[in-house]
This record gives sequence, structure tokens and C-alpha cells, in this order.
Amino acid sequence: MNAVSLGERKLTELDYGRLIQLPAARGVSPLADLLGEAEVLETSRMPQDVVTMYAQVQVEDLASRRRSRFVLCYPGQTEPRDGYISVLSPVGLALIGTRVGTLASWQSPAGAQCQAKVLAVARAA
Repeated sequence: MNAVSLGERKLTELDYGRLIQLPAARGVSPLADLLGEAEVLETSRMPQDVVTMYAQVQVEDLASRRRSRFVLCYPGQTEPRDGYISVLSPVGLALIGTRVGTLASWQSPAGAQCQAKVLAVARAA
């Protein structure tokens, strides 16, 4: 299972509206849990340090200290070589709605427990 520790999460109304329409939002799933627990805010009221869809997020892996940049996108839009990862991936679900300074945790497809600290968030203007 690719369980994710949810913690406090914030979603924009737009992101929430789009995510809830995905098939993965139905039934019992990590996405359904996230949508049920997240605080939903108007886009204009979203703090700039929160990871939203299409925001570029920089993280640091706690084990390796390696820094990576990702852009969360919807399924079908992924381009891993360019850093575009699905919000439905274990990493994507761990990051969406978190703030700078948060420790995100997820289980890799191989079963390894992973943790990374959110270092920065940049949104397109």
C-alpha cells in the first residue's frame, strides 16, 4: 500500500474541484482521504508557500540530502524527465497541499519508506 501521512493540507477551490472529478477520488483511496480532510481556500487566499497543482516544488530527501524539483500535474500530463509528476503518485499525494518546511512521507512502489522536506514553492504568474 502506498499510504501517505496526510497532516494539515490546504487546496485551492480550483484544485479541489478538478481532483474530486478524478476516478481515484471515488471510494476508499488516499486521494479521497485527502479531499475529505483538506482545508479548501479561494485561490487568491492561498498562502504562497503551499504546494498547489502546477507549482514547482523543491524538496530535499532526508536520507540522501539530494535536492529535487517537481511540478505536480494531472494523470496523463506526466513528463518525469522534465520533473512533471502525477499528483496521484505517492510523491504527488505526499506533497499536494503541504507548506514549506513540512516533512512529506510516502512509500515508494518498491516498498521503501521515503521522507523529504519541502524547501520552496514557486507558482507560475
